[in-house]
Amino acid sequence: MPHRSEDAEVVVRRLVVAYGHRAVLHGVTARIPRAASTVVVGHNGSGKSTLLGAIAGVVRPVSGTVERRDAGRPALVTQRSTVPDTLPITVREAVSMGRWARRGMWRRLSRTDRAMVHECLTRLGIQDLAARQLGELSGGQRQRALVAQGLAQESDLLLLDEPTAGLDTKARECIAEVLAEVTARGTTVVQATHDLTEALRADHCLLLRDGSLAAEGPPADVLRAVRNRAGFPGTEPEWAAS
Repeated sequence: MPHRSEDAEVVVRRLVVAYGHRAVLHGVTARIPRAASTVVVGHNGSGKSTLLGAIAGVVRPVSGTVERRDAGRPALVTQRSTVPDTLPITVREAVSMGRWARRGMWRRLSRTDRAMVHECLTRLGIQDLAARQLGELSGGQRQRALVAQGLAQESDLLLLDEPTAGLDTKARECIAEVLAEVTARGTTVVQATHDLTEALRADHCLLLRDGSLAAEGPPADVLRAVRNRAGFPGTEPEWAAS
């Protein structure tokens, strides 16, 4: 059963997004429930990252609308591969950038800001890496730093693009635990993922296929219909068997 508009953090209506002459999203209409976790699943090229970008406001649609309950800026956590290895900043500086949305780029961080940065570093288990260069970190460490940066924004809407892809079990579990905690505190969390196990932990699921919304609802119900599991790594539940 779809969520009513008044229960939604985000309502997407007939969203069309194109890069040049190539359409990526084709009239997507969906609701993202407030203070809950939503996963966006689909094969590579299905439009997951583009949908997150449109919700975040960094991708401009050709037509359609994205209506957000909160007028504040969403926090968008990109994949670690989008951050250059040569970026000359420390982990603490990277997480501190999450405060720019509230403080501005050129204002010094307040005591409250510094306390929030320390809290986010601690929650992601990277406080001992705070003085290290971001480019020196392992993939899992860098991804945790990016998630910490997203948390530091204290947004009511946290968007994450494949936050656990390619990470070891420890890093995946750390990020999953933190996301469950912030959801329980009332943050709306939306993450694109290929992992069926991670998807099943969510409250809500959007399944994209070739840029269109194929299904929406509880993850077990949405994914029960998935027969071709290529591109969905992770432990497969019994209902996913052919």
